[in-house]
Amino acid sequence: MIKSLGRPSLADGALAAAIVVAGGSAAAGASSSVAPLLVLLAIGAALSLAWRSLHPLGVFAITVGVTAFFGLVYDGYWPFAALLAFYSLGAHAGRRTAIVAGAVGLVLLGLSIAHQIDWQPLTWSKFGLLVGRLAPLVAAAILGDNIRTRREYLRAVEDRAAQLEREHEANASRAAAEEQARIAREVHDVVAHNLSVIVVQATAAERVFASDPADAKRALGAIGSTARQALDELRRVLGVVRTGEERSPEFPPQPTLAELEPLLEQVRAAGLAVDLQRTGEPYELSPALELSAYRIVQEALTNTLRHGEARHAFVTLRFDSDAVDLEIIDDGSAPAPGNGNAGRGLIGMRERAAALGGRIEAAPTPTGGFRVAAHLPTPEAPR
Repeated sequence: MIKSLGRPSLADGALAAAIVVAGGSAAAGASSSVAPLLVLLAIGAALSLAWRSLHPLGVFAITVGVTAFFGLVYDGYWPFAALLAFYSLGAHAGRRTAIVAGAVGLVLLGLSIAHQIDWQPLTWSKFGLLVGRLAPLVAAAILGDNIRTRREYLRAVEDRAAQLEREHEANASRAAAEEQARIAREVHDVVAHNLSVIVVQATAAERVFASDPADAKRALGAIGSTARQALDELRRVLGVVRTGEERSPEFPPQPTLAELEPLLEQVRAAGLAVDLQRTGEPYELSPALELSAYRIVQEALTNTLRHGEARHAFVTLRFDSDAVDLEIIDDGSAPAPGNGNAGRGLIGMRERAAALGGRIEAAPTPTGGFRVAAHLPTPEAPR
């Protein structure tokens, strides 16, 4: 199967046409009975230059062969096509290929030119004539090699720029996905916890509405308070995720471990007794770790309210030299959904811990309750 030659560029075609005219005119002026053959060979070699960018080695072989043939057989030398062939070889072929083919071409043309020189008497000027005719060919090849090197450098720069652009887009997409996941965790934790408390309080109010209006009124008050707190916490989240603007001072800061007690009071008001135990000497934590620790406790207690059928929960906060450990255990009789391996809340807790280089353990206890334990490394811990 013959390989397609491809379509030459308009510029290469125009240049080949110009050399066709020049080479054909020179060949037609030769004093020989076979001048028409010379014209055909000159035109054929010149036409092949239209494909010099696509097939530099083949075009070089044709052009140098025809040029050498003219010199050896008919004592004619028309260097225009050969100059362009040497340039194209350096510009479009591999460097090693160009060096080998160029050396062979110089030998052939050197023999052709030497055949036309009368070496009697032998003088340096005749060597100079030979070198002078070959030197432009070498210069053309060197120029082509420089052009090829520059083109490869520019292509490498463009490829690197394109790669950096792709990496930038990938990083931006990854950052956007991480931010969306973070916002989803925050909204889930805020809404799920406060709605769970509201559901528990509403159920209690409905149960005692007729028999104990005072308790029902207190439950309704707790519902209103919890709803307002939910709105405040959502405003906190909105204050953090606003982009392109400075964070307004009207948005309160995100919750920290210092605000655990109000959280536990809210849970206690919903009917779940909660004990908090702190061990170790507290030290300053990063805002991200403070928020994540608070949300883990919040989500664990939310799951207890929603699924645990528990009466009592125990929260332990321990400050170690290189980590903060959290443990939330309840005495419920029903396991959490997915036995600790599924559920949006547990997934969110695992994501929070993983982002800090920590881990979460969540599983039923041997006595029937449920245990959530978080280990959060603290690089900023005092040594």
